Amino acid sequence: MLKDESLVSQWQKFFEEYCKSDIETVALEYPEKRSLYVDYWKIDEADPKLAELLLEQPYKAIYNAEQALRNVDVAAENKLQLHFRVTNLPDTNRIFIRKIRSNHLGKLMAVDGLVKKRTEVRPKLQVGAFQCQKCGAIMRVEQDEDILKEPAECYEDQGGCGRVSSFKLLPSLSQFIDSQKIEIQENPEGLRGGAQPERISVFLEDDLAGEIAPGDRVIVNGILHSMQRRRGTYRLTAFDKTMEAISVESQELAFEEVEVTPEDEKEIIKVSKDPDLYKKMKESIAPTIYGMDVEKEALVLQLFGGLAKEMPDGTRIRGDIHTLLVGDPGTAKSQILTYMSKLAPRSVYASGKASSAAGLTAAAVRDEFGEGQWTLEAGALVLADMGIACIDEIDKMDEADRSSLHQAMEQQEISVAKAGINATLKSRCALLAAANPKLGRFDEFLPLHEQINMPPALLSRFDLIFSIIDKPDKKNDTDLATHILLTHKAGEVSENIAKSKKSKYKTKDKEELMKIVQPTFTPEFLRKYVAYAKRNIFPVMTDEALDIIRDYYVNFRSSSEESITFTPRQLEAFVRLSEASARIRLSEEVTVEDATRAIHIIDQYLRRVGMDRETGRIDIDIIATGISHSQHDRMRMIMDIIQRLCNESKDGNAARGDIIQEAEIEGMESSKVEEVLDRLKRNGQIYEPALGKYKITGY
Repeated sequence: MLKDESLVSQWQKFFEEYCKSDIETVALEYPEKRSLYVDYWKIDEADPKLAELLLEQPYKAIYNAEQALRNVDVAAENKLQLHFRVTNLPDTNRIFIRKIRSNHLGKLMAVDGLVKKRTEVRPKLQVGAFQCQKCGAIMRVEQDEDILKEPAECYEDQGGCGRVSSFKLLPSLSQFIDSQKIEIQENPEGLRGGAQPERISVFLEDDLAGEIAPGDRVIVNGILHSMQRRRGTYRLTAFDKTMEAISVESQELAFEEVEVTPEDEKEIIKVSKDPDLYKKMKESIAPTIYGMDVEKEALVLQLFGGLAKEMPDGTRIRGDIHTLLVGDPGTAKSQILTYMSKLAPRSVYASGKASSAAGLTAAAVRDEFGEGQWTLEAGALVLADMGIACIDEIDKMDEADRSSLHQAMEQQEISVAKAGINATLKSRCALLAAANPKLGRFDEFLPLHEQINMPPALLSRFDLIFSIIDKPDKKNDTDLATHILLTHKAGEVSENIAKSKKSKYKTKDKEELMKIVQPTFTPEFLRKYVAYAKRNIFPVMTDEALDIIRDYYVNFRSSSEESITFTPRQLEAFVRLSEASARIRLSEEVTVEDATRAIHIIDQYLRRVGMDRETGRIDIDIIATGISHSQHDRMRMIMDIIQRLCNESKDGNAARGDIIQEAEIEGMESSKVEEVLDRLKRNGQIYEPALGKYKITGY
């Protein structure tokens, strides 16, 4: 029914003229490679009618093409059984999953999306060998549906007895083929707000199976067809739509795959020589937001990122820079996050309150898709691999969910051990998070960890933490208000020109007003610039830069004998920031200038966040443990006093008045003593058996 001799000869002619060398290349690697990939436009150029038939009647065209491939003469030891796979279909045959209708069934279509889940690769029966239970003859029956088809009778033409009999399947004589089912979901970029992404199941066979992992972006070229739905033994009239893949094109949308043409390259190299490059880059990040210079500079560096290093012993040092913005309400944190998630390719935006651990890392799901097996579904951090994950309101996440971030941030992979699946997924993404202070406003005198609902272990994993404080300041407020109002006016004029029938504004007015919110570099250009830098520039530190960072680190630590100012984590942050700074200039080496820029940014961050207000020194303990060194000493002193008083008193308790008196002799203020007592009591290190009496909690 499908075979058509004239079609076979047309295909054979096409293969011999246009694909001879490709077929020979595949023949050399046969049977590892079993597919011939042909570009659709090549067929269209050679024989437009053949190309049209391929789109309209793909089953027939592909069946005959594969017959023709067997007839092509190639110097191979055994007969080649190649699959014919078409790639790069025309745009008219590219379709969104949500737009698939019944008139597309049976046609060759291309669908792009994200691989959401997949089953394991399973053998599928292609030709079944059945043995007749009466005469022992073996019948072969081709299987074309997903329900096993047995012979109706013992066929005489296959050497049988011609009677109706019962049959036994012989797996050893049957032919099997690998098959796998994947589920594809629409790309999140193309969705209208609030629309649920739709999905479609795709069947992969033979050498296509097993090549795809969840989280990949792919274009599947295949034949759409419907599948009968059953309820028990009943067959329903409503069918499911599925797709049989002919070929799968991988579509990596990380920075690696942003296309940079030679003209773009010339422009990029020209821009990189600009002395005001950093200033212009800074102005291109969220131009509608006024000020925030240090934060914007840090975000530019985060976009470029440092170098991920693989060590010979298998250790991996991350190159991504994690940033946390903590600030008063109304300081445009979420707006920055949204802007960055649109700017960086392959980025994911999630809100902390609405995300569970499974939603961020990976979920094990069990549904009819995997036929009762557990399958893994990739979460936000996995989908943002090689991009930026923006998480808003990270402080409102549940404790259990937040712990999944620890490993993702430092080791940059996620281990999943759920439902018998043990897997390690890659999450090589930079994290940009925003949090609100617990008390509504940021208090500069309280340690950071008391103000944000986040454990110190997670805070210390961020390379940069910025506190955005909203302080009244006449000059600054005037500039900010002017900027916001002009931005609104520019938007109003633009809407007025676009939608009002009798607009009195000219396009010139609009351009004049739009100047303040016009980024110096367009987002498209910036994306290409970042992609080019990430792909081609791998800077190495010069000795001078190395010395500057080392001296700064050592001096900083020794300047405060008691409080710990820096940990090696901050040192690594220096290196990452200075590498990113060199990348912006497309420089192959990290110079003194880059090192000083990194020092300036980290210095800003520590002055705002890590300052011990009592001593005026910077103390990293405030971020790492939430208690500054001076507080630690006081707590130890008070504990000693309580212990001593308990031993001396008759009832074994220490009275509050005595504690304060003793501490004042040691030179502590009474208000500080009361603060420490409250803190110790809250931490459970001391308790109050009677009013105003304290005792140390026994272990």
